[in-house]
This record gives sequence, structure tokens and C-alpha cells, in this order.
Amino acid sequence: MSATRPRIGIAGAGAWGTALANVAAVAGNDVTLWMRDPDQATTLAATGMNERFLPGILLHPNVRPTDDLTALAEAQCVLLVTPAQTTRDMTAALTPILSADAPLILCAKGIERSSNAFLSDIVSEVRPGAPVAVLSGPSFADDVARGLPTAVTLACREAALAETWANALSGPTFRVYHRTDVRGVEIGGAAKNVLAIASGAVAGKGLGESAKAALIARGFAELLRFAKAYGGMAETLMGLSGLGDLVLTCSTAQSRNFAFGQRLGQGLASEAASGGKLVEGATTAGALLALAKARNVEMPIAEAVAQVLAGTWNLDQAIEALMARPIKSEEWG
Repeated sequence: MSATRPRIGIAGAGAWGTALANVAAVAGNDVTLWMRDPDQATTLAATGMNERFLPGILLHPNVRPTDDLTALAEAQCVLLVTPAQTTRDMTAALTPILSADAPLILCAKGIERSSNAFLSDIVSEVRPGAPVAVLSGPSFADDVARGLPTAVTLACREAALAETWANALSGPTFRVYHRTDVRGVEIGGAAKNVLAIASGAVAGKGLGESAKAALIARGFAELLRFAKAYGGMAETLMGLSGLGDLVLTCSTAQSRNFAFGQRLGQGLASEAASGGKLVEGATTAGALLALAKARNVEMPIAEAVAQVLAGTWNLDQAIEALMARPIKSEEWG
């Protein structure tokens, strides 16, 4: 990193991308925020407000909005904050632009539906030899953008890079811990979205707080089993990017995945329940279940979500299937 202010690129100017651009700027970085729509980029540059995604939040003066992807060429690292299912295409578009040693930090939470591939593996496939990192943890964009205290985890297999960029992104209200367990951090982020749909459905169907607490606890057991099967570390899942993110996302309708599940529980069909918005857990559920079955990992809650979304079960059948499972010793992983 140069002695001058670090140059950070943000690819994706939704609520989370804009919030991350602001905290990166507050931390002392020069930030370029790329958005696909030229009109929105012009408006954001002129008004300093991303009214579509973060109404009422003023863009930091050290953030430069643009619709020109090549403007990220001088970035020393790029945070990729576009939807999980666009990771392959976005990485391919960024590869000829970025320097080979510029880390791509994944901020979406999901698994590629078409290939059942983890997002970090996609980046490594498209940018062989280039560093890849994952940023995840219990965080809502609006909280972060308003400067409310938030802590997350950044994982990179190169420990020095993880520490460098965790320090670069950390500011007065945004604390970034670092780890080398990329797989564990990305699994925590992807799987908790699926489990949050189940938690929302419990709330929407009026099954009570006891049922929700049981679901979160047993969902965490599924998360640990799955991470262990795919090389994630248990201590990673016990932290911010696992348990922390799971508790937050499973607890409030401020989570889009929880809100989607809540509407399912109230009887809405999937399309109506989404409200026309992207629900990462819904796009990830089938891939998560396929990966679990490939390594004989029991994930009954995740399976119930996938079956409901596929139309194979209704919610009553899903609840019956979960409650009828054999009584056994309570195990974790």
C-alpha cells in the first residue's frame, strides 16, 4: 500500500455498496463507487444522495461515483458488492482492468446457483493467482451508513493482506476483524440467509418465540456441520460471520431474507413474498442443499426451505417433517 491514502474501488452501488463506500471514505481512503446506470451515477454525483437505496444518507465527499468500470483500474483493492449470482460475470469484466495483485473482496453472500460453486472459487477460477477475500458479518446497510457501531470479519488466505485491508476499512464506527479462513466466512454468510427464511416463516406463521429460538440453535448446528464438511473452521463460525450474522438475520424483518420468509409464513406465494426484490437466500437454497447432500451433511432446516421454495412441500408439510425427525442426542457438528 502506498504512503498516500489508499485507493479503494466499490463495484455495486446498492444500499450495501454505498454504505461500504461511505465507511471506507470515513476510514481515510479515496473511494471510487461504480454503478451500472449512468443516470444514477450522474444524479448521485450531483446530489450526494442515493435516494433509491439509502434515502437521507449523504455520500462522503471522498467517494467518487461513476458508471465507467475502467475507473476502478487504479484501485488497490476492489470490494465486489453486486448480487452473488453476478460474481462470475463481474469478475470477468474486472479482470482485464485490475492489477494482478489487487485483491477482490467479495461482499455478497451466496453460492452460484448454476454450478453450486462458492464465490471465492469462482474468483480464483477467473483470476488465477490473484488474491481474493471475503467480507461478512452482522451488518445492515442502513445501520452502517448512519454510523451505528458495527463489527464484521474480513478473511483472506494471505494473513498479511487480511490484516492490511481490515485496518484500511476500519473506522470510528466500523470495526473489521481479520482471519485467513475464507471458506468459513463465506459459508457463514451464504447459509445464514437460507436459515433466515425459515426463521421468518416461523414468525409469519405465528409459531412463537420458543420455536424461533430452537430454529436458530439447530440452524447453527447445521451451519457448523456444513462448514466442517467443506473445510471451514468451527471457531470462524462461532464468530461474527457465523453465529453473529445468523442471530441478526434470523431476528428481524429488517433482514430481507427474514421478511421474505415471514410473508411466506403469512401465506403469500414466493413471487409476491419477494416484493420484486432480490432475496439471496432464495437463490442460494437449492445450491446449499445440493452441496450438503454431496457430502452427506444433514441440513433438515435448509432442506425444508429448499423444498418449500421448489413447491415440493407447503409450510405445514415442512413443519411436520421437521417435528417428526427421530429423537436423538443433541450434537454440534
